[in-house]
Amino acid sequence: MSEPDQLQDTRASYDAMAAEYAAQFQDALADMPWDRAVLAGFADLVRAAGNGPVADVGCGPGRLTGYLHGLGLDAFGIDLSPRMVEIARRAHPDLRFEVGAMPDLELPDASLGGIVAWYSTIHVPDDLLPATFADFRRALAPGGQLVLAFQVGDEPLHLTEGFGRSISLSFLRRRPERVAELLTEAGLDVRVRLEREPETYPFQQERTPHAYLLARRPG
Repeated sequence: MSEPDQLQDTRASYDAMAAEYAAQFQDALADMPWDRAVLAGFADLVRAAGNGPVADVGCGPGRLTGYLHGLGLDAFGIDLSPRMVEIARRAHPDLRFEVGAMPDLELPDASLGGIVAWYSTIHVPDDLLPATFADFRRALAPGGQLVLAFQVGDEPLHLTEGFGRSISLSFLRRRPERVAELLTEAGLDVRVRLEREPETYPFQQERTPHAYLLARRPG
């Protein structure tokens, strides 16, 4: 099967702006209490279920992978962009990072205690989202936890410039109720839904509300 154009464009775009992106967002969590709270709750759930390995899917430069490791999780990162993976490995030499793409992460069945998809499914085309969630369920062990973060909305955003670089990057905004429905159809049990209004941070002005969903594989 040929690779979708959107996947190729996303990889090339993040490769092009990887260094600048990593520098701008490296300390972002310090200003994001809701993000920290959701991740802390997720970490508690993973530890309570046996503290199995956690895949940070769409890890970028590894900032979240390192944060999860600091919360006591056996975290490793997967990203579409080889350049992002290179930066993550340098920043966190004690952690594991791999190049990989949704929907097929090529992880063993029932091998994970948790999956974090933090603003990464926003780049997955609508027609591939069901297969992505099915792959998440397959890779999670029974009782394994999943947390998603994404922008809320109906209209996609397409950028042709980022950090002074020429890119072609689409951000697919979605409604939490629709994402929850797709998770349920994939066999995951949605446990928490949280939506917040856009914020102004030192590093970014948000344009839309944001949502967090926590789900688990039954068992």
